[in-house]
Amino acid sequence: CSLGLLAQRESGCKALSLNSVILHHISGGGAGVYQRRRRRSWVWNQFFVLEEYTGDELLYIGKLHSDMDKGDGKVKYFLAGEGAMSIFTINEETGDIHAIKRLDREQQAYYTLRAQARDKISNMLVEPESQFIIKVQDINDNAPVFLDGPYSAQVDESSPVGTSVVTVVATDADDPTYGNSARVVYSILQGEPYFSVEPKTGVILTALPDLDREARDQYLLIILAKDMIGQMGGLSGTTSVTVMLTDINDNPPRFPLKIYQFTVPESALILSVVAKIKAVDLDLGRNAEMDYKILDGDELGTFGIITDPDTQEGLIILHTPLDFESRSSFSLHVEVSNRIVEPRFLLVGPFSDLTTVQLQVEDVDESPVFTPSVSWMMVSEAAPVGTIVGSVSASDPDDSNSPVRYAIDKRSDMERHFSIDSSSGVIRTNKYLDRESKALHNITITATEKQGQSLAGSAVVLISVTDVNDNAPSFARKYHISVCENAQPGQVVETLSAVDPDEPERGHRFLFSLTATHHSFTLTDNHDNTASVLTRQTGLLRRDQLMHFLPVVISDGGQPSLSSTNTLTITMCSCDLHGGQQLCHWGAPHFQSILSAATVMTCVLTLLGMDRREDDKKQQTRILDHEQDIQENIVYYDDEGGGEEDTEAFDITALRHLNQTKLTSSLPNSGTERHRMIQEFIRDRLQVADQDLTAPPFDSLQTYNFEGVGSAAVSLSSLNSQDSGESEESYSFLKEWGPRFRKLAELYRGRQELFSSVSLITKRSFIPQ
Repeated sequence: CSLGLLAQRESGCKALSLNSVILHHISGGGAGVYQRRRRRSWVWNQFFVLEEYTGDELLYIGKLHSDMDKGDGKVKYFLAGEGAMSIFTINEETGDIHAIKRLDREQQAYYTLRAQARDKISNMLVEPESQFIIKVQDINDNAPVFLDGPYSAQVDESSPVGTSVVTVVATDADDPTYGNSARVVYSILQGEPYFSVEPKTGVILTALPDLDREARDQYLLIILAKDMIGQMGGLSGTTSVTVMLTDINDNPPRFPLKIYQFTVPESALILSVVAKIKAVDLDLGRNAEMDYKILDGDELGTFGIITDPDTQEGLIILHTPLDFESRSSFSLHVEVSNRIVEPRFLLVGPFSDLTTVQLQVEDVDESPVFTPSVSWMMVSEAAPVGTIVGSVSASDPDDSNSPVRYAIDKRSDMERHFSIDSSSGVIRTNKYLDRESKALHNITITATEKQGQSLAGSAVVLISVTDVNDNAPSFARKYHISVCENAQPGQVVETLSAVDPDEPERGHRFLFSLTATHHSFTLTDNHDNTASVLTRQTGLLRRDQLMHFLPVVISDGGQPSLSSTNTLTITMCSCDLHGGQQLCHWGAPHFQSILSAATVMTCVLTLLGMDRREDDKKQQTRILDHEQDIQENIVYYDDEGGGEEDTEAFDITALRHLNQTKLTSSLPNSGTERHRMIQEFIRDRLQVADQDLTAPPFDSLQTYNFEGVGSAAVSLSSLNSQDSGESEESYSFLKEWGPRFRKLAELYRGRQELFSSVSLITKRSFIPQ
């Protein structure tokens, strides 16, 4: 048996015959004898079908036939797999396969299906299922497409012929293995004769050697891609290519004018731009960068020229001041050249150009000018008023014979130490000078035209005040010298030094001496601007003399020599065996007087404290009794201390912890010494009290200098100055203010008697005995 498959192109195409495949089964017999098969099976080749069928009838693909089909209608055929019954159908009776939809090879190139032959009655497979392929044959139904278009490219101007610009690529979706449907060639539709394209590769090349960017910097090319090797009937596609010519330095700079003319005022500022010129360069970017240079016409370097980096202009800069009277015009020869030059273009000519710049100086009214502008003068500090210090001179540049008026800028000489003659410019002293107060005067002199004072010139005059020996030397500091009673003779107790505001040229040379010989101390000049104070004898006792006064004469050795007498105070001290000072300022008899004064002060403070506590209790009672008079909220505090930080308060505990100091029996007779010892004792006790952090605060009585009357409300302190003579009638105005101030008035009632008695006791306690 055999299976025959026949597929025929429709639409007038020639028939495609598929050879029948016959399988032989030989069981005995000679060669060439055909025997009947014992096993029947499908015999297949693949089917082919053209894509994009557009006929009115179904597209016949082929026929399936089983050798088990006797043609009696007992076998029926079925399809399964890709597109079965949706794209492909089969006639169950005849096995004919048709396509019911248009096929596109570019979407799917082949389909895999399975064929079945079944018994029509039992629906059983008469032969095993078999797989076959339907392959879609390509037709030229896709035009070439430029997937990366449109293109843009760049190429240097003046590039050689055949320089590659860019490569374009077109893609054809047809089958490249079947026919010429996908074989593409390229051609140029627009862009000739400047550019060309390689037909097979799509490479775009320059076609002319002298493409000039300055003439035309952009070209639009249209490229055609056609399949079927460009034959008639082939499909095509196009794309555009924009080619930009990039710049090279093929153009030299050129000045539009051969002569430039400018006017410059003579008052133009230094480093100001007085003129601008610009050369034209047709190139771009770095190729158009230029440098300007002044070749001649400015021998003194009055002008300079630089390039503006943004505009490439040549900026002519003024370097030195202009003077119309000295030179009224300049003629400058200026050259411009490119910074970057293409060597291949040097044969064309120089990449530079020349021009002439004429500058006319314009005359303006100028202020007087000092010669020199800064002057240095000297004057002695001993010079009398009216002494000539020096002179200045200024002239009008416009007219040297024009008179000038001089003056001193008041802001530079606020104290009017100097004056100036308005016509001659002579400077004189106007006051006595003191070098020690101000050694250098910096004054400004102005000069104006007498006929018109709108413009003024100025000069600086530095006047140095020279020194004369007009100050006597004195001690360099305040000396506090203390000496132990057991000091040995020749012991240095202090080294003295001196200062002198004067500044002699050769430096200071101080001489030290005593006005008279002292019985206990002596002075030795060290010849190095210092002197040493030494003890002269032993047996210096505190009880004999507590303090020694040593007059020291200091001279400066100047011309004339000046001297001063300075007194040293030397205090004798009680010292231990190791030289440690124990007592230097007071004796034992004073301690009783101090204790008496402290006792009186303690009593006064005790009475003040008791009075305040009583007043606080009365105040609370009065506030409670009259609470209904005031429609306010009052907060009560049981606070018995002062309202402020009374760091100056006296603490009675200070008398209970006295330092046990060994006292001597010496008693100075001086009243001033007694007062000093009392002050130091109180200061020491106060320091002890301040360091006691457990001591409660107290109001303290303070004595102040009269600083004027106070306000009408007087004081609200719990301690008032009742000794000033004020009575309780002084607070009667508080009652006149209504019930709001009634309680305040009661707080100050009945206090004058107590304070008067306290004040009397205090005054009597401190009367010197």
